[in-house]
Amino acid sequence: MKLLLAGGGTGGHLFPAIALAEQLMSEDPHSEVLFVGTSRGLEARLLPELGWPLETVDMSGWAGTGGLARLKVLGKLVKSFAESREILRRFKPDVVVGVGGYASVPVLLAAKTAGVPYLVHEQNAWPGLANRLLGRWAKRVCLSFSEADRAFHRSATVLTGNPVRAAMENCPNLADGRPCLLVFGGSQGARAINRAVIAALPYLAEWQGELDIVHQSGTLDYEATVEGYKANGWSHVDVQPFIKDMAQAYARATLIVCRAGATTLAELTACGRPSILVPYPHAAAGHQSGNARAMAVKGAAMMMEENDLTPERLAKLIGGLLHDRSSLISMAAAAKRLARFGAAARLLQECRTVLAEVS
Repeated sequence: MKLLLAGGGTGGHLFPAIALAEQLMSEDPHSEVLFVGTSRGLEARLLPELGWPLETVDMSGWAGTGGLARLKVLGKLVKSFAESREILRRFKPDVVVGVGGYASVPVLLAAKTAGVPYLVHEQNAWPGLANRLLGRWAKRVCLSFSEADRAFHRSATVLTGNPVRAAMENCPNLADGRPCLLVFGGSQGARAINRAVIAALPYLAEWQGELDIVHQSGTLDYEATVEGYKANGWSHVDVQPFIKDMAQAYARATLIVCRAGATTLAELTACGRPSILVPYPHAAAGHQSGNARAMAVKGAAMMMEENDLTPERLAKLIGGLLHDRSSLISMAAAAKRLARFGAAARLLQECRTVLAEVS
């Protein structure tokens, strides 16, 4: 199979695509995979390091823009559509999968006009604009949450779950011994989480020297985060702008403080890790709060809205959980029960089914 994966921009869109590519190559090493994204997205720096081929189109986002900016986006759409047609002509994919993000728009439009079958994968319970628009012509819309079905009235939908990379599905159980706190706010970091964790350090003094911390800060907050740990005398800390091997970070973690995006939750449940979820307050339709609440109700996580994210409250929650090993184990088990293992294989099977239908 020649598979083209379109979209990206953030880890939430990109990582499921990587999981699908890994699944295809593990099942059929003679297959070919090509990613198409933009030069500004996460894919531009991550995919070459992972050894995946990437081509880029000159496209930008529509949401949150107005007037003149939208005219410029439409101009870029015309250009990126032509670029996408040329990529399709050269690569000649059997099937295209759009994973969301504005880079997917011109590629899926080009696939539609070129007669190349395409599928859409939606990670969230409420779909983004690109997937809502382009899902109507998709041969299949693959859902991570059954609730997303309500947005695709004209499409053939199937519940596959949200693919995670194979290493995460094989994550070990919580380790004994020295605890490790993993902190991250998505692929670009989260300033509110970064600042709250640093401000919470004085209230976690009893853990100084006893707790390892791995912290993905994002590029913009990296220096301030490093200095924050130094100023508080914490030395057993590994701060990185971006963690390349998240599977290893999850495997090491005893407790995780993070956002509540759909792909993050898929990874947390696959790895079976207890978490303190701080949903992004401006997510579309408040979906991160809904995600976090669902995890908390099932006993898999603790939830703290950003408005309630004070240093004292965060420190109390972190310290209390680290002292309560039985609660950590219970939360880990609850998270594992929520996992949808095999999502990448199910999505790949839908690709094969679509190919059989059009051949």
